Amino acid sequence: MSALSGKPLWARGEALGLPSLEDDIEADVCVVGLGASGLVCVKELARLGARVLGVDAGEVGGAAAGRNGGFLLAGVARFYHDAVSAYGHTRAQCMYRLSLDEIDRIAADEAGTVSLVGSLRIAESDEELEDCRQHLLSLRADEFPVEHYDDEFGRGLLLPSDGAFDPLERCRVLARAAIDAGARLFERSHVTTIRTGRVDTATGVVHARHVVVAVDGALGLLLPQLAGDVRTARLQMLATAPTTEITQPRPIYARWGYDYWQQRPDGAIALGGARDIGGDSEWTHDTAPSHVVQSALEHRLRAKLRVMAPITHRWGASVSYTADELPIVREVDAGVWAIGGYSGTGNVIGSLLGRGVARLIVRSDDTLLRPFRRPS
Repeated sequence: MSALSGKPLWARGEALGLPSLEDDIEADVCVVGLGASGLVCVKELARLGARVLGVDAGEVGGAAAGRNGGFLLAGVARFYHDAVSAYGHTRAQCMYRLSLDEIDRIAADEAGTVSLVGSLRIAESDEELEDCRQHLLSLRADEFPVEHYDDEFGRGLLLPSDGAFDPLERCRVLARAAIDAGARLFERSHVTTIRTGRVDTATGVVHARHVVVAVDGALGLLLPQLAGDVRTARLQMLATAPTTEITQPRPIYARWGYDYWQQRPDGAIALGGARDIGGDSEWTHDTAPSHVVQSALEHRLRAKLRVMAPITHRWGASVSYTADELPIVREVDAGVWAIGGYSGTGNVIGSLLGRGVARLIVRSDDTLLRPFRRPS
């Protein structure tokens, strides 16, 4: 397979080069996983005055949080009208409103890392176009921002509150802000055991009253209690060299959200999806790009987008799905919290739940978490 197989487009610039954990350390809270949700949690905990420590088996943003498509999308994994049908109107409305507020917060707190240009949902069949109409009517009924779209990129919806960003750069910005707020972060510190009050790594131990596990794709591995609640999938992407063959100002979801792409400010195209074409082989912890999915992505790039720029990167990432497509936010043992299972759309909801768990731990405030929690 050609191009930089396994390396994401986003892997530019210098890594943070944080130390590994090599001691026994005490903290109020230990956060496992230094993707965006974990880092937002760390930052919020530090802001609220907790002694917080974060660890990751790899580097900051090295897993799905730094290898995804770079979309900021309102709502949970299901389109809004489907969420209303599945979870009830009041609950779906509350989750959507919280996600809109979270996008605004991300844009304000992380200025310069995101572009709130909106997103497009493009229909590729009459059935999907009718679904877009139902999607639009449901959003409008609750006065959420949405517009009908019929222009050069196809027909469907414009969601003006959404945005795009470089996911790895965002993680690095969050990590620096967390360190500035007083948090201690450790990379290349593989967690072996998590229990109440203690996190063991290969080279050190953290003693903490509270533990937050924010790893998404590896959630069922680190917390066997959740193995039956989440299923890990591989999401694949490719990217091109900068090109002027097309000019696409907004990120796009197409084919029921199975395919997605954005054009970066330098003109490079980052395109992902086709998981359904890969079939059962995509339910895996293996992140290596596969021929079947990459071929499908390349076909969309060449035949549908008509972009002939050379492909420079091909990569994959592990994410967790839940049966009902609601995220996991649960105290699995006394003082041990799990967040993840975003079903492929964790950039906004993950940040929201990371802040929510931090507020619950420090202030006993579950306002942000309440709509997402399942009955015990």
